[in-house]
Amino acid sequence: MSELDAVARFARETVVEPDHIARARQHALELGAAPVSPGVGAQSAIVTAAAAARTIIEIGTGAGVSGLWLLHGAPDAVLTTIDSEPEHLSAAREAFQAARVPAARTRFITGRAAEVLPRMNDAAYDVVLIDADPGRVIDYVAHGLRLARPGGTVLVPRVLHGGRVADPVQRDGITRGYRSLLQETQSSPAVIAALSTVGEGLLQLNVVPRP
Repeated sequence: MSELDAVARFARETVVEPDHIARARQHALELGAAPVSPGVGAQSAIVTAAAAARTIIEIGTGAGVSGLWLLHGAPDAVLTTIDSEPEHLSAAREAFQAARVPAARTRFITGRAAEVLPRMNDAAYDVVLIDADPGRVIDYVAHGLRLARPGGTVLVPRVLHGGRVADPVQRDGITRGYRSLLQETQSSPAVIAALSTVGEGLLQLNVVPRP
């Protein structure tokens, strides 16, 4: 095992996941709704805590793991979550109830993100998490940047695409889309961008307020 591999393994094993999130993770795996890793979840919680987030939206509910991590950092926030799979939304509801998240703190929207997002209000959210159809990630990020308030943050997990993004031989459409997203956001004056290699990768975009 290389030194970098050892460091990555140590970082993974250092994260202590709260019991209610660990239970939701197990349910997600049983449903085949791949949850974000504990490391990405913990970083997402840090972002919502640092932002003192009051309004959060996530595109891709899964079975509630990412939502629980977001609320772990901002327990008083209102979370809006969008997913096209009713079964996943139902599992998330159960996970939030088991975690004693007040019903008034969650809003569930069933539908395809491509159809729902154009109807959402501009600059209405402190934090936006995008974990849906990777083939449309660039479109979803464009919506996410519109939905985030000035100074807000857009989070995009899985941007390393299982290591494929770092492998120049890999040139499938999804991999190329993630590469384009990383290149464009790193050079954009509209955002401050940072890429974390924890877990499956996490792109963090802070929306620069206009003068």
